Parts: sequence; structure tokens; C-alpha cells
Amino acid sequence: MGVDQPVAHRQRQTLYTPAERARRDATVWTLVQGILAPLQFLAFAISLCLVINFLMNGVGFTAATVSVVIKTSLLYAIMVTGAIWEKVVFGRYLFAPAFFWEDMVSMVVMALHTAYVVMWLANWGTPTEQMWVALAAYASYVVNALQFLLKFQAAKQTSTAEVHSRSGVLDPAGALES
Repeated sequence: MGVDQPVAHRQRQTLYTPAERARRDATVWTLVQGILAPLQFLAFAISLCLVINFLMNGVGFTAATVSVVIKTSLLYAIMVTGAIWEKVVFGRYLFAPAFFWEDMVSMVVMALHTAYVVMWLANWGTPTEQMWVALAAYASYVVNALQFLLKFQAAKQTSTAEVHSRSGVLDPAGALES
């Protein structure tokens, strides 16, 4: 974008402003997210195995169902606490510019997980159809998890570069990082 454009219209160069970073580091919700994210991934990994086992072998429907409900419950917990975290850090519950696309895909993830739970509770579809919806929800979850991992990796690199830039540390190629 052009140099003469207002700051509000330029692409954000860092994930967090210094004030946002301070709020992120000060809130308990950062720790909550840091605990819930790996728990949700563990539930996902176990559940994925159970769902695939059911789809391949036709056995273990109850175990697969319980695992999907647990995974979905953790998803709701991470979404609610994540929205609170986003409000504390960025001043809005969802769709802060820094996480707009991650939040958009999260809505798809939520919709698919919710569709599974509704199908299960209403006894809509066959067990196999229900598990295929769970599998679609899991595929969307993987995309969303990758979005967040890439975002945080980029933020970590930017943060490291900023620290090195301020301290005058050279990168391995010999150029000052910016």
C-alpha cells in the first residue's frame, strides 16, 4: 500500500501493538487459552482415532460419540474464553483485524461441530452419517488450528526480530533484522 495512505488502511505489520502485547501478557485468559488448546488437540487426536475406527470397522459408536461430544465441549470452552481474551487484548469479542480470518474459519468449525451435536441429539441421520459430519468438523478444525499456529509462529518471529533490531543483534545472514 502507498506511503501516503492513513495508518488505519495500511496492513498491520505486527500481530500485537505494544499495548496489546502488554494486555495479552497481563490477562489470565492467555494462560487459559494455553491450557485449553493442547487439551482440545489431545481430545481431537483421540476422538479422530475413535471416529475413524467406527467408520472403518462399524464398531465403537458410543465411544466415538462420547469423544466427539467431549471435543465439542472443549471447542465451546476455548471459543468462549478466546472471545473474552480477544476482548481484553483487542477490544472486541470477535473479528479483531489481527485474527479476522482465524475467527471466520472458527465460525465454520463451530457450525460443523454444532451440526454434529444437533444430529446426534435429534437422532438425525445414521450413525455413519453423523460420524462423517464429525469428520468434516475435524477437517475444518485442522485448518483452523494450522491458521493459529502459523499466525503465532509469524508473531514469534516478528517479536524476536524486533528484540534483535532494538539490541543491534545481527541475523545469521549478517544483516540487521527489522
